[in-house]
Amino acid sequence: MTQTFNVKGLSLVFISAFVLLGFARLANAVEIQRVISPEGVEAWLVEDHTVPIIALNFAFGGGAAQDPQDKQGLTRLLAATMDEGAGELTSEEFQAKLEELSVSISFDAGKDRLYGSMRTLTPTLDETVDLLTIALNEPRFDATPVERMKTQLQTQARRNLSDPSAIAGRSLATAMFGDHPYAKSTLGTVESLGDLTSEDLADHHRKLVTREGLKIGVVGAIDAETLKALLDKAFAPLPEKGELDPVAELTPQVGDRVFSELDVPQTTILLGLPGLKRDDEDYQAAFVMNHILGGGSFTSWMYEEVREKRGLSYGVGTSLSPYRHTAILVGSAATRADRSAETVDVMLAQIERMANEGPTEEELKKAKQFITGSYPLRFDSSGKIARQLVALQNAELGIDYFDRRNSEIEAVTLEDVQRVAKRLFADNAPTIVTVGPKLN
Repeated sequence: MTQTFNVKGLSLVFISAFVLLGFARLANAVEIQRVISPEGVEAWLVEDHTVPIIALNFAFGGGAAQDPQDKQGLTRLLAATMDEGAGELTSEEFQAKLEELSVSISFDAGKDRLYGSMRTLTPTLDETVDLLTIALNEPRFDATPVERMKTQLQTQARRNLSDPSAIAGRSLATAMFGDHPYAKSTLGTVESLGDLTSEDLADHHRKLVTREGLKIGVVGAIDAETLKALLDKAFAPLPEKGELDPVAELTPQVGDRVFSELDVPQTTILLGLPGLKRDDEDYQAAFVMNHILGGGSFTSWMYEEVREKRGLSYGVGTSLSPYRHTAILVGSAATRADRSAETVDVMLAQIERMANEGPTEEELKKAKQFITGSYPLRFDSSGKIARQLVALQNAELGIDYFDRRNSEIEAVTLEDVQRVAKRLFADNAPTIVTVGPKLN
């Protein structure tokens, strides 16, 4: 059954009829304005009045890497509780107000940043900004909702103890990141979450939620002057500086083999290699290379050799994971336990093949066509575009990146792909993590 809701006379089902048309146009010509409020808060704005929707995304300059060693999961719990009561509104009252307005305000935690978002229709903008303002500046961290959210996160952490993918991910992080903050669980552990208090959250909020490193992206039916007032109301009251601990640059450790025994039908496999940070001059070449190796869902070498030819795994692939202070490339698959060694060998053979031979001109051409042709899919909603605006600022790619991106992909040559493959793979044996039943 299709559900509708009305906001001051506007039906979202009616509005949605125009959304794809509007954002299809945006995908072809995204004009970004740099907006700076009277109080000096900066945001990147894509103004579009095709539909009366406003999406605002933002990121603060510190994430789970800032969690103290004995307080893993603190940033994640902070993200879970900032919309659980603020100002004079209790958790129940705050959530009821969001539901009444049919708007959303949410927060999330990554290793490097604390993220947030706001979604509203234009008739409810002022009331939604009021809620965002108190969520940012006056979160309550009342005991009851804090305990409720701790319990939810502990349930997830407890479930992860027996989840093969989660076990593999933790093992890979430990093997590659050692004692670096990136090795800590963003979610935290059952024990570490249980020890966190409302006072911990208030202290961490003062440390992270500041204007230092703040990046904001806004898309939709709002002009620059209206946005300036919004920025000053919601973000200008935040402290100018936080108390971020320095995070060291990290060279991932490779070459280890880690096996975790688990009584499950399949073996989960992760391969870890050094990657490239987003500002590396070879990143676009690595992106194209990775698409050919394992990033292209149904066309990659991994898919062809592991799934199509041998039927070893339903899903197999590779991905680039750039962080602020390091980067890795991860290959993944799940297969029958008795064929796990064979699957690893086939995956390693594709990596070696990429390092030694590289792709053909035809493979390169098809990869670039797909990558450039699918790019507009990143612009088919206001939220996606707002997230992209924040990502561009975090990576310092420049306000003209949307205009440059496809030409940068087109400029990647066979020699570029071969060079970056050798750079990443030639002298590195991957860290190999397997989780599954022990074979006799």
